[in-house]
Amino acid sequence: TAMLGPTLPGLAEQTHTRVEGISFLFMAHSVGYLIGSFFGGRLYDRVAGHPVMAGTMALMIVTLAVMPAIPVLWLLAAAWLLVGLGGGAIDVGGNTLLVWIHGSRVGPYMNAMHFFFGVGSFLAPLLVAQALIWSGGIRWTYWTLAVLLIPVAVWLARQPSPAAVHERAATPGGEPAILDTPRRQGITVVLIALLLALYVGAEVAFGGWIYSYALAQGLGSAASAAYLTSAFWGGLTFGRLLALPVAARVRPRWIILVDLLGCILSLAVLLIWSGSVVALWVGSLGLGISMASVFPAAITLAERRVRITGQVTAWFLVGASIGGMLLPWMIGQLFESVGRR
Repeated sequence: TAMLGPTLPGLAEQTHTRVEGISFLFMAHSVGYLIGSFFGGRLYDRVAGHPVMAGTMALMIVTLAVMPAIPVLWLLAAAWLLVGLGGGAIDVGGNTLLVWIHGSRVGPYMNAMHFFFGVGSFLAPLLVAQALIWSGGIRWTYWTLAVLLIPVAVWLARQPSPAAVHERAATPGGEPAILDTPRRQGITVVLIALLLALYVGAEVAFGGWIYSYALAQGLGSAASAAYLTSAFWGGLTFGRLLALPVAARVRPRWIILVDLLGCILSLAVLLIWSGSVVALWVGSLGLGISMASVFPAAITLAERRVRITGQVTAWFLVGASIGGMLLPWMIGQLFESVGRR
């Protein structure tokens, strides 16, 4: 997703589409992510996890390789749907298998995994910027990423998969143990899914549209806007690195509260000084840092209150994908109807 935003103008030119139309790629990706999350969760509860992750990654490799050759919008949307499907299945697997392995001590490991998600999101816009500088187009961005994923898929296919764990003891560390009734567990799952929907929607919308916003407002060139996108994802990555020791000592609910306060302050900077290049960079970096540990902290909080299965994790990521589908698309419509401000 971090690569989609900076390549939007190139994809729009490739398919002869306006910004309003190209914004449907966000929705296509999120629909695919929703499908991959939902059915992937059921799959992980039934079969070995690592071969599933390797297979879906192979699907993504092929799709990314052909992406620059697709000339029409509906085929491009179908390709991004497949990328989203693979990403959803891989995310469910990563989060679920990590909880099965580490149990109540999953906090730092969850932040570490999401830290490396952030590393990829930080590097993707830099890859786009370099592709624009050296080739004048975006095709090498997709081809390079496809090649880099090949050894990862091979490595995953060779790893032993952890066994599913559906029953565990009460958790230490001061948080309540697993909730005792299915109704209370169900309410908790719904609330965390709603939180993740809002969080992922905001993350994808900001990371995807800040590039186009900076260009439209005259606050940067194509290359500098790509670097701005990397600043946001870089802040997200740095924040997750900072959260590694914090997650081992601080309750996840307090981490989430501090994160949300930081998001409010960063957005205030962007709104109050909307015409300032400095404020745009400071607000983007601050927002990335503040949002960094919301997702892993929410999963860690859930692990302390409900039994984590592939299906439960799937519901969390279904909520996340709905938010990631709706908010970026809505912002794309607003870009055309009411302007960039």
